[in-house]
Amino acid sequence: MRQLGQQSKTSCAGEPVLEVLALSFNYPDRPHVLQGVSLRVWAGERVGVIGPNGAGKTTLFLLICGVLRPASGKIYLFGRPVVPGEFLPEVGMVFQTPEDQIFCPAVKEDVAFGPRNLGLSKEEVEARVQEAFAITGIAELANRPPHHLSGGEKRLVAIAGVLAMRPRLVLYDEPTSNLDHRYRRRLINFLEAARETMLIASHDLEFILEVCNRVVLIDGGRIVANGNPREVMGDGALMDAHGLERPHSLIPHADPHH
Repeated sequence: MRQLGQQSKTSCAGEPVLEVLALSFNYPDRPHVLQGVSLRVWAGERVGVIGPNGAGKTTLFLLICGVLRPASGKIYLFGRPVVPGEFLPEVGMVFQTPEDQIFCPAVKEDVAFGPRNLGLSKEEVEARVQEAFAITGIAELANRPPHHLSGGEKRLVAIAGVLAMRPRLVLYDEPTSNLDHRYRRRLINFLEAARETMLIASHDLEFILEVCNRVVLIDGGRIVANGNPREVMGDGALMDAHGLERPHSLIPHADPHH
């Protein structure tokens, strides 16, 4: 694995939020989806996870959430081992397709669903819903049916539903998928201001470059590079070897003709 660039001293202070040790996973019809993956993430980091289709990015996220059971290896969140199937309120995942996690008849009910199922009081549920609305800027959508919303609005509703749980680690799977320029910029501004530790899987490499302070490149079920986003994604030979293109902003351009 190539280690490019240095993490900040601040981000590496104390115990990691997430520690993945020699993690492997197989699907019945697809072996070696992940092979010996090890990764540490510290509080406040925004880590981009990049790689070609089928590299294992979403599978890694589902393992971290405890949805899938690893073939081997260990995952620790906040110093505690992840037990597959056990609910983890400290971790939230925003799925690639918002429809996969929006199912209530009104936006406000959907955002309230998680806090309500934590057994919180009516007042605390309302406070968390309003907090999530304020963070994502979607209070005007509160009484709208989700199926009447645009793709960008649905994604922000899905994010609000996760944030209402007040997770300490948020996993974003292709968060800019199908977003227009306005909602993409709104999402970037939101993520840059957010306090939570994040892992963000995306094929939108300009987005990763702008939002993340570290990037991990996965291919063939293995981490092949880990480091500074500009250094990893600016390495043309590395990116080409793993089926990716450098972000346009990192490609040197000749001076225009005069």
